[in-house]
Amino acid sequence: MALDDFKPIEIQHKEIFKHFFLQDPSQTSELTFTNLFIWRHHYHPIWFQWEDCMLIILRPEGVSPFCLPPIGPGNKRKALDILCEQLKQLTPEVRVCRVSEEFVENFVDHDHYASFFDRDNSDYVYRTLDLIELSGRKYHKKKNLLNRFMKNFTFEYRHLDMELVECLLDMQEKWCQIRECADNPDLLAEDYAIYEALTHFEELDYRGGAIQINSRIEAFSIGEPLNTDTAVIHFEKADPTIPGLYGAINQLFCANEWSNIEYINREQDLGIEGLRKAKESYNPHHMVKKYILSPKISS
Repeated sequence: MALDDFKPIEIQHKEIFKHFFLQDPSQTSELTFTNLFIWRHHYHPIWFQWEDCMLIILRPEGVSPFCLPPIGPGNKRKALDILCEQLKQLTPEVRVCRVSEEFVENFVDHDHYASFFDRDNSDYVYRTLDLIELSGRKYHKKKNLLNRFMKNFTFEYRHLDMELVECLLDMQEKWCQIRECADNPDLLAEDYAIYEALTHFEELDYRGGAIQINSRIEAFSIGEPLNTDTAVIHFEKADPTIPGLYGAINQLFCANEWSNIEYINREQDLGIEGLRKAKESYNPHHMVKKYILSPKISS
């Protein structure tokens, strides 16, 4: 195997990735085909199937390339070594990122790899019932805000279908104008990922929901099953000028799409203070702790 054997992720690879994720369900929000595909223009992922493991290298612009942990039912310890050897051809700074605590405990040789806790990329996981019912004192303010929205606005919740895709694209364009995405590389990359998700709606395995007010789509959310008991929310957008709208799309999306699943993974806060405060305010049930691995230098 050589680095030249790795290839870019394309839509026709979906069934291969789906096969691996079904055999080795993920706990971390990054490891779905939808997520890898829609962010491919930002991270430039390449992949290779080694025996019963999927090896993935990400090559974001302006940042050193890094690996994701091997996926699949095969020999992950050996696959990890092989993956790091391949990455050395791209960068002297070999890192394996977004590694779950479970992977660190079960497949990492600590004599050969150092592991570092990555708080900024650890995922927030909530009980679905908590996000739907907003019961108890800890959700009192959020329940009041949601009730005010329900009282003050005439709205309709709509399941995402092809008829709605164009409306969501228009709403995202409006959102980006408000938030000045053109001046923010991170928001611009996210905007393109949302465009990729929506324009490939019929080919990707995710669900979406939207709130329509006065015949206009004013909020939407996109998510997919991550494993047998958890769904992951990839995007949630709402007109920031409408009070309570973000809380409404959060609650309605969970109630209408995910009421039969136990947990909701709402991804990471990236170390952004406002985002961390917002995610903590919903009282996560637990965190999916992630780590960075780096090979130890032999003495």
